[in-house]
Amino acid sequence: MSVLRGAVAAEWTKLWSLRSTWWSLAGTPALMGLMCLILGSSVASDNTNEITTDDQGVVSVSGVAVGAVDLVQFVPLTLAILMITSEYATGGVRGTLQCVPPRGRMLLAKAAVAAAALFPLGVLSGLLGTAVAGFALGEWGRFSAADTAFDALAIGGYLVLISVFALGLGTLLRSTAGTLTTAFLLVMAVPILLDGTDAPLLEHVADALPSAAGRIFMGGADDASYPQAVGLLILAAWTAASLWAARTTLRHRDA
Repeated sequence: MSVLRGAVAAEWTKLWSLRSTWWSLAGTPALMGLMCLILGSSVASDNTNEITTDDQGVVSVSGVAVGAVDLVQFVPLTLAILMITSEYATGGVRGTLQCVPPRGRMLLAKAAVAAAALFPLGVLSGLLGTAVAGFALGEWGRFSAADTAFDALAIGGYLVLISVFALGLGTLLRSTAGTLTTAFLLVMAVPILLDGTDAPLLEHVADALPSAAGRIFMGGADDASYPQAVGLLILAAWTAASLWAARTTLRHRDA
């Protein structure tokens, strides 16, 4: 256990030495605030224009923050990817493995550090987004302390799981650009394409992808195919599978 603590401490120090960490700390809440301002203003505009079919009525302010996660997630996700791909790009991974020879332990330490940094970032971003959405919505916003607390915690949990999933992908692919492209396809593009086919089987496949499961877990899906707890389990399974594949590959591949 003390060896793992040492590996975590080393990864924690490296994380805060990256400029991308500070960009993520600033960029995540900033983008969340901007997206919630846009989304909230859009709802208020739809409710007050002359086209009655646009009306969305009173909406949850924290639900707007959940809806903004679709785009916001790519900021912390990129940070998690850079935690491993930047080391492959510079050759620093060799030094890391000399200090922590068990490769599974190195990967676990990176995942633990990513989780410790991104969970509070996600929670705070969710709370900020809720506040901005409430301002933008005005009378069209519905506030609930319980919903706000749950949604903020759910956003933090989702960002941790999807980012650690991306960390596993980065370990497999080693390339920042390749991992970002793959993550974008799995998280954004493929679910949209499958949902647009109107084929029940493909829609079920889309529901089983990590971003769809995360959206259902956070309560951001209006036509959820399964309960929120199942969404959390599916997302966690994707994350665990990504880490397992990354660990297996690390053990059988030269750095």
